[in-house]
Amino acid sequence: MEKKPNTNNRKSGKTNQRNTSKSKTTTSRRTISKKNNNIDTKVFALGGLNEIGKNMYCIEHDNELFIIDAGVKFAEEGLPGIDYVIPDYSYLKKNEKKIRGLMITHGHEDHIGGIPFLLQVVKIPFIYATPLASAMIKRKLDEKRLTNVTKIIQINDEYQIKSKYFNIGFFKTNHSIPESMGIIINSPNGRIVETGDFKFDLSPVGDVADYQKMSFLGETGVTLLMSDSTNSEVPTFSISEKKVANSVQEEFRKTEGRLIVATFASNVHRVQQIVEAAVKFNRKILVYGRSMENNIQVSRAMGYIKCPDRFFIKNDQAKKLPDNEILILCTGSQGEALAALSRIANGTHKYVKIKPGDTVVFSSNPIPGNAYSVNVVVNKLFRAGAKVLINTAFNNLHTSGHASQEEQKLMMLLTKPKYFFPVHGEYRMLKIHAALSQEVGVPAENSFVLSNGDTILLNNGEARLGPRIHVEDIYVDGNDISGLSTAVLRDRQILSEDGMVSILISMDSRAGKLLTHPVIISRGFVYMKDSFHMIREAEKLVENSLTKLLQGKTTFGEIKNTTRDILSSYFYRKTKRNPMIIPVIMNKKV
Repeated sequence: MEKKPNTNNRKSGKTNQRNTSKSKTTTSRRTISKKNNNIDTKVFALGGLNEIGKNMYCIEHDNELFIIDAGVKFAEEGLPGIDYVIPDYSYLKKNEKKIRGLMITHGHEDHIGGIPFLLQVVKIPFIYATPLASAMIKRKLDEKRLTNVTKIIQINDEYQIKSKYFNIGFFKTNHSIPESMGIIINSPNGRIVETGDFKFDLSPVGDVADYQKMSFLGETGVTLLMSDSTNSEVPTFSISEKKVANSVQEEFRKTEGRLIVATFASNVHRVQQIVEAAVKFNRKILVYGRSMENNIQVSRAMGYIKCPDRFFIKNDQAKKLPDNEILILCTGSQGEALAALSRIANGTHKYVKIKPGDTVVFSSNPIPGNAYSVNVVVNKLFRAGAKVLINTAFNNLHTSGHASQEEQKLMMLLTKPKYFFPVHGEYRMLKIHAALSQEVGVPAENSFVLSNGDTILLNNGEARLGPRIHVEDIYVDGNDISGLSTAVLRDRQILSEDGMVSILISMDSRAGKLLTHPVIISRGFVYMKDSFHMIREAEKLVENSLTKLLQGKTTFGEIKNTTRDILSSYFYRKTKRNPMIIPVIMNKKV
């Protein structure tokens, strides 16, 4: 049975931030600031469960609440007109006074992309992030004119956050972006560890993960481990980033014409390796894609991408160079419709046209749901005359930044959690990750496979399920952060699949009669000319019904509802389709 942790009766209720190097870790067995064992510590996700993206996890005790990450999810097919999906912030708004800060594990969009939306709804006093993530967040806030609504505090792996109930620290991990961190939350009811996105890379680009601190956590006790589930379906260990670097350099060595490389703009380590290869093989670099340009600018300023200025060139300079001295580094590795590579493949890019001799390298794998879009782009590039290389088990043009099964088990062996909460993944990923935890000694009843809004309650080192918090997806359209309802989304889906029928009704409500025959206009439903008789019959049905309805006392609402009911039933009977029906009433003025 887990030993009850000691307490520390600090009187101050204010959040105290300090950077200390006196001890290797912030995670001594004295994990609690103030004893209050009658109150549960609540752990839950507002996003990140049963999905890839919009990660947001919360730790709450009494009148204090800390948030881990605030990401977005990119819209999938079937979400017409939607740019992003973000978590429902209603619970945070309701408990705004409890919030002590937002802690960021790393600078990827699915972990920081939602911050501008969050800050427009909820007051966040502090954002704790590493220097690189801080710079990326600041750029986002500057663009939205939100710079002064919160305070960004730069942290490292020795930084501590101390509040009335929590003592929080950080530890280094490896991921596809520098300065990735795991988070240690010492609460009145036990120690919680959130790994962030991680992998175990023994020859990483950048810092080595802090295995010593992870092992120390296991030796001194972890009550609940929250761990990255993304690659729980992948056996063995993932490939080292250094091995990908060698493969990328080999393509630079072999390619004689122009080289076009597409990768994730946020994969700073990969971009760094591509830039280094360009310098080594004397290729000047053209960068296309706003996110790629922004991330390279920030990463160069932070010292993570090192390259002489003369290697980055503009379009007019490229015209003077031979093809074998040009690298085009661009966005679009996921087949995004408006990304640079998609426009190049479509022949609509302002500066780049594919020509024979071009080689296009996808230094990425399609994320779930994007395989079709990527295949479309690949086929268009082939048709335009390019040689296209995608990642395979034989060429190692990409490696994941997420732990596979053996690495996930190693994390559990190092930290030795009493309870396990798989996060950051679709349902099957969470389920498989939970099963893996049993292989390393976590009892099946101590693993929690949950949905967004489900809660875990910790009390005296024991965990149980708590009451559910109501959450739903919020759909973001352009810059509108108010969020679209599911009703609006359903209307868009109807429009995209079944089209729209508008019916113009001209009437005199005082006289109780129609002034003309109703007129139907169809868009995306049926061709008017080909369906002339069906349309006329529908207009006649509406005319007969409204003529009878207007003889009695009625309202405009009843007229619209009657019209919709008649046309919906009629059109479905005739076509087996359900178009959106919009009655437009034009009433005669007195």
